[in-house]
Amino acid sequence: MAETTEARLPVWIVIEPGSGLSSRWLRDVWAHRELLGFFAWRDVSVRYKQSVLGVLWALLTPVITVAIFTLIFGGVAGIDVDDVPYPVFCYVGLLPWLFFAQSVQRATGSMVAERNLLTKVYFPRLIVPIAATLAPLVDLVIASSVLAAMMAWCRLLPNPHAFYLVPLCLAWAWLVAVGVGALFSALNVHFRDVGQVIPFVMQVWMYASPVVYPAILVPESLRWIHSLNPMVGVIVSLRFALLSRPIPSGISISGSLIVSLALVVVGIVCFARMERSFADVV
Repeated sequence: MAETTEARLPVWIVIEPGSGLSSRWLRDVWAHRELLGFFAWRDVSVRYKQSVLGVLWALLTPVITVAIFTLIFGGVAGIDVDDVPYPVFCYVGLLPWLFFAQSVQRATGSMVAERNLLTKVYFPRLIVPIAATLAPLVDLVIASSVLAAMMAWCRLLPNPHAFYLVPLCLAWAWLVAVGVGALFSALNVHFRDVGQVIPFVMQVWMYASPVVYPAILVPESLRWIHSLNPMVGVIVSLRFALLSRPIPSGISISGSLIVSLALVVVGIVCFARMERSFADVV
């Protein structure tokens, strides 16, 4: 019997990216979670493969940076941090900042670095910048061992609530890194100058955050503006958890949280809207 006309018609499967924060977009990311883990593990292994110092790089960067900051800001500038040793004070602020800065910088260049893969196979593109933000977690965990040793040497006890506050603060920093990294990675596909500007932006952003100075040094009339910086909320909350440092009056944690959530939503929505053209321009 001859085949019917309907049987001969080809079947077309159209794969389109989800838009914004739709449930379809979330399902696609979750369905490809194994690919996300593969990308993250690949980034970690490439970072330390054929490296002479290996994981020592994760220790040298924060330790040397804190030593320089202690000499300049703790010694020459004489910044007063009350009864907390300045190296410990600075290290607590530097850890989340280095994690955030490294995550954003890696995420910004991730889409361009994966140009060959983007043009050949479909998968949720947001997996690429998200995976780039996960790799610095390894450095963060390794560098945290130095902080534990410093606090033990100085006989500093963390806040009783540190058990859950510290993970929440780090999750907060990671979400902001995902939002900012997704936005910059999408822009970097269309405008390669973005990748060149990011180191400067991160440098300015660091000094706008209370990494090397206590937030209380900011004039009280300007603290509400200062607290709109998401990393202000992360750092002062982390110092409260680990060093029992009070949160200065005028610093609004809720303001930092609102701006953080806005950055995450804006970053992901902008990424989703620009995603359709990645394969054409990358």
